[in-house]
Amino acid sequence: MTLLVVPLEGIPEVRPGDDLARLLLEAVRRTELELADGDVLAVTSKVVAKAEGRLVPLPADPAARERVLAETVAAETARVVARRGRLVIAETHHGLVGANALVDASNAGGDRLVLLPADPDASAARLRATLAELDGHDVAVVVTDTLGRPWRLGQTDVAVGLAGMGALDDWRGRTDGDGRLLEVTEVAVADEAAAAADLVKGKASRVPAALLRGVARPRGDGAARDLVRPPTDDLFRTAGTAEDLITFLEGAPPPAAFLPDPVEGTVIDRAIATARAVPLPGGGRLQVTPVPAEARAACLAALAPPPPPPVRAALSAAPALLACYLEPPLPAGVELAAGGAVRTLLLALHALGTAARFEPAGPALAAALALDPGARPLGLAAAGRPRAEVT
Repeated sequence: MTLLVVPLEGIPEVRPGDDLARLLLEAVRRTELELADGDVLAVTSKVVAKAEGRLVPLPADPAARERVLAETVAAETARVVARRGRLVIAETHHGLVGANALVDASNAGGDRLVLLPADPDASAARLRATLAELDGHDVAVVVTDTLGRPWRLGQTDVAVGLAGMGALDDWRGRTDGDGRLLEVTEVAVADEAAAAADLVKGKASRVPAALLRGVARPRGDGAARDLVRPPTDDLFRTAGTAEDLITFLEGAPPPAAFLPDPVEGTVIDRAIATARAVPLPGGGRLQVTPVPAEARAACLAALAPPPPPPVRAALSAAPALLACYLEPPLPAGVELAAGGAVRTLLLALHALGTAARFEPAGPALAAALALDPGARPLGLAAAGRPRAEVT
């Protein structure tokens, strides 16, 4: 297999409304090559965004520039992942995670900010369609941007937009060279193409695109969003980063639904132990017990006030359901203090990567669980991996 990567030089400064497909085609022909079926064009998101007018002007005053930058980053941010000084690592509305929500001021003339395209996959599809109209060949388009990597130094280009080929080459079910079955291997070919193109492009040289020939394009018409790990599969999303915990404490909405995946017993045990470490008036402690399957219906019927049907359904389907209650004696103020212990339980679950929600219950919960006489039921905590909302 031979891979040819050719820089597309001589592309002029791209301005809003420019015909980027025509500029790319002209640049290909300056290399004395012609496009061919199976080729891949890698194009930086910056020139795509410029052509689409995704620009924010910067004022001359330094303080005003900082304010505009902060406001722009905030507008592009769906979730703050981490902060250090002025640096913000943020998830964009596209699901990408990068510095300053990928808002960039480099190669922008010094008086503008460049945003990501509003929909990079759609941008790639439009470029591919226009190139096909102009040239008639089956060419895949990869829109690229530069990202850092957790746990590794340096940056590399990745695919943020894609059209004309699959994003992943799925090797699951195939065998390796030793004949062992591959169970998790999915090759991110679109990202590999973006990184290969970056070897011949460059910020300083102002080469915003490259032609790749010889890429084993995965079948299908994929999208770069296929490379974004779903939140429910992200082991680090609710693993207790400072920003994530602060968001939780600020009152982030509870999960609307749960996946059926079981919660590890060690997670439940540690969260319960953390909640029981909270002292209550009179020396008591919050009591937490997993609800057995045969008692679920009766426990859910004890919720008071009765929750809306979607909430009841979420609790019913949660892989873990925990009953919270107090044992006598019950001195004045103990229920109020117990609310803090329940909050600690939810926070501990959250820090251990498990979402949870709490709903209050009435006296019938004691009967449903055959609690000792005098016990004071508080409510039920449902725990599990959150199901992503469909938008």
